[in-house]
Amino acid sequence: MQDIRIAAVIFNSIVNKPRQNLERMRSFIEQAKSQAADLICFPELNITGYSTKASIKESAEPVPGPISRHLEQLAQEYQIAILAGMAKKGHDDRIFAGHLVITPQKVLGTYQKVHIAPPEMGIFSAGDAIPLFEIAGIKLGIQLCYDAHFPELSTRMAVDGADVIFMPHASPRGTPSRKLTSWLRHLTARAFDNGVYIVACNQTGDNGNGLQFPGVAVVIDPAGEILDKDTSGREGLLITGLKADRLAAVRDHRMRYFLPHRRPEIYSG
Repeated sequence: MQDIRIAAVIFNSIVNKPRQNLERMRSFIEQAKSQAADLICFPELNITGYSTKASIKESAEPVPGPISRHLEQLAQEYQIAILAGMAKKGHDDRIFAGHLVITPQKVLGTYQKVHIAPPEMGIFSAGDAIPLFEIAGIKLGIQLCYDAHFPELSTRMAVDGADVIFMPHASPRGTPSRKLTSWLRHLTARAFDNGVYIVACNQTGDNGNGLQFPGVAVVIDPAGEILDKDTSGREGLLITGLKADRLAAVRDHRMRYFLPHRRPEIYSG
């Protein structure tokens, strides 16, 4: 990978107010660019808001569509890559928790949440692809909230060449410090076991639909150590440089990089 400067956003998303949420994203993008970020990542479903009620379907859109075109314009205007979440309408009118990946040149694609949490079943359909995206000299994967609890997903991304896995969340309840403690039970393991950076960020505040979110963001290095964090609970940016030499220090170490020594042929027996 190459060095990259990233911004992880703690963001208050109001359910079924996509235009309002989109307009509020601009100031965060502008701040990130002013601090020399190459890429900005927003939380899960930050554009349409997070809801497990059928009414979320009212805000769902296909890709391409008005939301993705608006983000394309922002990415081009500010010359920054944008990762942002929305309820995505599929060709058959199924709804997915999607995360758009957009560069100043084009929409690279959309990750569709693979593991649907029990409260989300019946509203969101599960995606069945594990794409990686190349931006500014890094290869990245995306997992959405509940996805992060399944170790195989991170390993698959790492085997396919991911340097960084972004984990946007819409995880309600609790305080920011307790949410971070909960995250660290598994997010540090995802980084350490696979030799990848992990970047996670959450929604914050009242979503106007009955849920409160504790704002928190964290960056974990490939050795499983916390590189940076924000547990203020407030909207804001966590801007961090992800360094190629920190990744190489793990992957060039014969005892600290476990991935090449996996034996997948015996795991399924």
